[in-house]
Amino acid sequence: MKRLKQPPCYYPIFLKIKGKRCIVVGGGQVALRKVRMLLEHQGHIEVISPVLCSELQELADKEQIYVISRQYRKGDLQGATIVISATDNADINREVVKEARKSSILINVVDNPGESDFIVPSYLRQGDISVAISTGGRSPALARKIRTLLERELGGEHSSLLDLIDEARAEVKSLRLNISGDAWQEALDLDLLNKTLKNEGKQAAKSILINRLKKATKETRGK
Repeated sequence: MKRLKQPPCYYPIFLKIKGKRCIVVGGGQVALRKVRMLLEHQGHIEVISPVLCSELQELADKEQIYVISRQYRKGDLQGATIVISATDNADINREVVKEARKSSILINVVDNPGESDFIVPSYLRQGDISVAISTGGRSPALARKIRTLLERELGGEHSSLLDLIDEARAEVKSLRLNISGDAWQEALDLDLLNKTLKNEGKQAAKSILINRLKKATKETRGK
């Protein structure tokens, strides 16, 4: 019996691309989706394609992206941080992969995880909170479905909660309290904090959290 090929194991990472050169090879709707995501994360986007869809052309006209209006050529990837090859031409994709690998540049080939160094997960974002879902490239549809379910579960209140927790974290640091990870987990009653934040405001919710942190720390030390 033929053994099933072991799927690649991806290392989950959030990559800072602000101001960094990100190249997309291709000018169609798939390339457009990748470009929009890269723009959302403030990358410096260069698109290589002899033809652009109308939406990409509009981004180029607004100078939100830089366009090289021709087919990909060897040497085009120099200085890139990441590359996404989004063409329907297998030969071009192979050449892009070859150059990227030779130059140690992270490469994603759309719909071909086997040739990719990274895959782009489905994700949801609330302020600085990001949740990424991946199926290892096997089913983007399932990843998107799970993301939709999580969006319904999370609601929109957790971004405000993050601001509160960040302030509380700074305050306990100023008090020189050594809060363990276990103590944080015990103190973070999300339902209670969200309810207090909504009904009584940030200061009341922060006081509750800091008191719970102090109590959790004492209990942890007593064990």
